[in-house]
Amino acid sequence: MNASGRQDLQIKRVSSRKRSREDRRTHLTPVRKRGGANYTCLQTCKDWRLSSIMAEGRAVECCSDSEDLFGDYDSILEDRLDAGEHNERHRDDQPDFTALRARRTREDVLTDSIVDVLAGEPFEDLPTSQHRFQEQVDGAAKRSRLQDGDKSSPPLRDAEDGSRARRSVTEEAKRTMLCNAAAPSSVSRSVGLKDAGVSEEISVAMRAMEEVCAETTDLGPFYGLPTRVKELLFTLRGIEHLYDWQETCLNLDCVQQRRNLIYSLPTSGGKTLVAEILVLRELLCRRKHCLFILPYISLVQEKVRGLASFGLELDFMVEEYAGSKGRFPPARRRNNRSVYVATIEKAHSLVNSLIETGRMHQLGLVVVDELHMLGDGSRGAIIEMTLAKVLYTSKSTQIIGMSATLGNIKDLQTFLRAENYTNDFRPVQLKEYVKLNDTIYEVDPKEEECFKFSRLLNFKYSSSMQKVDPDHIIALVTEVIPAHSCLVFCPTKKNCENVVGMICKYLKEEFLHLRKEEKAVLLGQLKAGGHGSVCPVLRRTVPYGLAYHHSGLTSEERKLVEEAYSNGVLCLLACTSTLAAGINLPARRVILRSPFVASDFLKRSQYKQMVGRAGRAGIDAAGESVLVLQDKDRRMAKTLVCAPMENCYSNLLRDDGKGLLSLILSLIGLNITSTVDRVRDFLCGTLLSVQQKHLCAETSLTEAVQQSVDLLKDKDLITVTAQGLQVTKLGRATFKGSVDLTYSDLLYKDLSKGLEGLLLNSCLHLVYLVTPYDMITQCRPDWMVFFRQFTLLTAAEQKMSAAVGVPESFIARKAAGQTVRKTVNMEVVGRMYLALVLCSLLKDTNLWSVADRFQLSRGFIQSLLSSSSAFCSCVLHFTEELEELWPFRALLTELTRRLSYCVTSELIPLMEVSGVMESRAKQLYNAGYRTLTHLANADPSVLSHTIEHLLKKHANQIVASAKMLLSDRASALQEEVDELLMKPSDQPTAETRLV
Repeated sequence: MNASGRQDLQIKRVSSRKRSREDRRTHLTPVRKRGGANYTCLQTCKDWRLSSIMAEGRAVECCSDSEDLFGDYDSILEDRLDAGEHNERHRDDQPDFTALRARRTREDVLTDSIVDVLAGEPFEDLPTSQHRFQEQVDGAAKRSRLQDGDKSSPPLRDAEDGSRARRSVTEEAKRTMLCNAAAPSSVSRSVGLKDAGVSEEISVAMRAMEEVCAETTDLGPFYGLPTRVKELLFTLRGIEHLYDWQETCLNLDCVQQRRNLIYSLPTSGGKTLVAEILVLRELLCRRKHCLFILPYISLVQEKVRGLASFGLELDFMVEEYAGSKGRFPPARRRNNRSVYVATIEKAHSLVNSLIETGRMHQLGLVVVDELHMLGDGSRGAIIEMTLAKVLYTSKSTQIIGMSATLGNIKDLQTFLRAENYTNDFRPVQLKEYVKLNDTIYEVDPKEEECFKFSRLLNFKYSSSMQKVDPDHIIALVTEVIPAHSCLVFCPTKKNCENVVGMICKYLKEEFLHLRKEEKAVLLGQLKAGGHGSVCPVLRRTVPYGLAYHHSGLTSEERKLVEEAYSNGVLCLLACTSTLAAGINLPARRVILRSPFVASDFLKRSQYKQMVGRAGRAGIDAAGESVLVLQDKDRRMAKTLVCAPMENCYSNLLRDDGKGLLSLILSLIGLNITSTVDRVRDFLCGTLLSVQQKHLCAETSLTEAVQQSVDLLKDKDLITVTAQGLQVTKLGRATFKGSVDLTYSDLLYKDLSKGLEGLLLNSCLHLVYLVTPYDMITQCRPDWMVFFRQFTLLTAAEQKMSAAVGVPESFIARKAAGQTVRKTVNMEVVGRMYLALVLCSLLKDTNLWSVADRFQLSRGFIQSLLSSSSAFCSCVLHFTEELEELWPFRALLTELTRRLSYCVTSELIPLMEVSGVMESRAKQLYNAGYRTLTHLANADPSVLSHTIEHLLKKHANQIVASAKMLLSDRASALQEEVDELLMKPSDQPTAETRLV
């Protein structure tokens, strides 16, 4: 003891190498977790005493913080086969993943065969808790032998008991001491006194160990992680070494001390890997949940698939929050941690639910990809609201922002109270060029005009070719394909199809013979996904190794095209700017067909994102970008390629302050604020406050707050009471359902009116009520198609249509081209038209035939379906807060599920697995994999051989995702059971009755 009475600690490094299982028979040997069950305390010899550890005058010997405390964790994982060996293993050798009572080996019951050490020894002088422990040992050992005999197997995940990952040495020791101290006793007074003395020593030991835990969360040599993580990165990703900048970033003081960080690098620099390592460290070392925010659903799904295998190996959950998926609030997990992978909108709802349930302290890390989207309209406002709430409600949650280079990064640092790390590293050198007429110029900011002569194009054009291709796209393309890959960014979707069709006309016949069989397979997959139909443009261009990529394709078509391009089957894609912001598809050469996106001139950030796709790490020595210019665009192009990055500004005041209104409503609803003054205090921590001199020139921030509060009162979303500002029932439903304030009152009226005559013998009425308001302007009805489809409706459906304001007479007059004198709400008409499209899709499930029937693009219909399923989920949460709308709750639950997948009911369980599309689900179903359980127990090797054209890599991802989803459901059920059986904290007692 030192003078202050605190226990001295001596840090002693025991070994730098992993110890063998046989040599680790110690009182600290941990047992695997059993969710929902009591933990068994381990002692390994009869004369062991806690006093021998905490003897007076001796210092506690603890493991060094540089020692890999996951040593025994690694040894267990070593029992599993490597990914390659595991995939080759015979199917019969696999454990049953979903057995409610998994086979327990001796290692599962007691590690290191501790039964043998204890067998036959007298236990008269042991503490009381160890008498109880011996009884548990005998019972567990007998059950183990009866079930397995002498057979042993790798540790299995127990679906009934929840997750059972190994605890760290420190955690296990604390559990052991706690069990010894807390066990009830009915033995003699002398033994009781002895136990009381031990309990006192335990309390001293626990305090000492907690001090050690508070000082270090380093559990291994790989940036604070166990070596198993490094092995998994190599096995699953092929990553053997980190880039220098990644090592530097991970070793920054602010990262080590868990301060907020913004790091900025060019596209393809490897930003995401750093974030993933930090997420793993938070999950495994600090045992906290993490939130990973991504801008698009496709990126969320890709990230879920990528992390699922890590989650299974390292025992954490990966939960998807995108579209209609996600629980609010998330499931409570006492024995496990989760990484929530979410879109921007879902992340905001998730944070709201954690604040409302008082669980923000469980969220250890928030990662935001594409942080520069803070300046991107309404979605930027949602990011700002989310991060401001995290900063205000949790001082222990770390925020990591990834971004391209920004002009006003200082503003973001002030807002997030973060440090900044910037590097211009690219794994492959990028050379930027522009093309004027037939001359190529290199971009050089040092030159006065920013452009330096490079070379002339030497491709010979005929007069007919010159007319068809005046911008020499064919010349630029044929310099690199088919030996290398090429991306051609076009200003519109139609231009993508035209460009790829034009290039095909002038390619040599040799292109048709390259990877001919694989191209045939791709066309076959496109045909299967299209219910027997293939896009005419793709049917013509794919044999040449070319395709187009834009939102007009279905998600399944886009995925097939992306995979074929990544594998080299396709050598060129003509695409829109959305590809640059989505899945990473690099190319040797990137061509920008025009400096415009539709009719808008490119922003600097958009340009850098597109040209950043040039250069494939490990394949190309350099990447090239070529911007095609007209003489009239030269001056603007100079600004585009040489100017600094644009600034990022708050969007809370955009669209008449819609973002600010939503923020204030949720702050009051979540009880974060209840007065105007406290609202102002909260806003001091927003990006808007940092930039108020620039953004609040006309109206001060104080005035904007007061105006917003008054407007919310007028909309009957908040009210003033003696306690201050409070939300009304409608206001609570609005923010809980994440409903746009513009439409909340209209939605309530539509739902209330719908109850008066709800049509239940058809889905049309319900579908109409959940058709998104913001999709109406994106589609103009074809009146002849509208009238034709309207005449096919039943009498009850036509009556319902007239009740909402769309009578048959109006549609007939519009179809005949006659003037309509009676005033009709055209938004209601447009919404009914979209509802007819959705109803046809739910009945037919063939997207191609519905697209042909309504003369709409396949991509638009799928986008409508996705938006409708997400909005249906929002309406469901909206109705849950309003008692008068109770009939909708059960109805909308099933409708959300149907809209999410829009396939026959037997395929829905398979479609729930991330990465499984409709055609793949049909293949799996026909092969006998008809449930989630079938997929979770599948051998990836057998699966890849059974399912036609399924790569082994994708088979591994499907099985891993299925296991993760099944484990998540089992864990949620176990938590529900635990809560049901838990004694209430407010259970009445004799004392409370007397009071």
